[in-house]
This record gives sequence, C-alpha cells and structure tokens, in this order.
Amino acid sequence: MAGKLGHLLTRLHLARSRSPSPAAAEVPRGYLAVYVGEGRKRLVVPTACLSHPAFVTMLKRVEDEFGFDHRCGGLTIPCASVGDFADIVAGMDVH
Repeated sequence: MAGKLGHLLTRLHLARSRSPSPAAAEVPRGYLAVYVGEGRKRLVVPTACLSHPAFVTMLKRVEDEFGFDHRCGGLTIPCASVGDFADIVAGMDVH
C-alpha cells in the first residue's frame, strides 16, 4: 500500500508499538481501533478491512475531506455515522 494511506498505517503502527496504552491492549491481534462519527465512537474492526475496496474508498474520501491529522490518537472517520460505518464493515467479506 503506497502513498499517504500507507504512510498513515506506518505511523499508526509506530505509535502503537512505542506507547501502548490500556486501550491499545484491548485490541486483539489482527484488529484495529477506529473512531467513528462526530462523537468519535471507538470501534474495533479486522485489519483485513484495510485492503477492502469499499474501506479504501471511504478512507480516501475521509482524507480528501478531513485529512489524516487527527489529534485523538487514532484513525478517525468523522464523516460516517456509526450505523453507516457498521453497515459498510458488515457488508465486507474479510474472513
């Protein structure tokens, strides 16, 4: 994965490995925590979602509209409601 998305994922991995917080410890291996919607609801999704075309498209839209410089310490998807995000992830065949 190249470009800004690959750079973001590298930064997330480095930040997680340098300073594991209690919240980070609650994310099982093979999963990733994201913060969704205006209320920044924390959800844990399979990392396999990162390569799914629908998820990649959503991340590109988030980057175009909001950028990736979010101060909450995690991947934030502010443009989706929690329900819409859950529907997108539920529709992915990532197993």
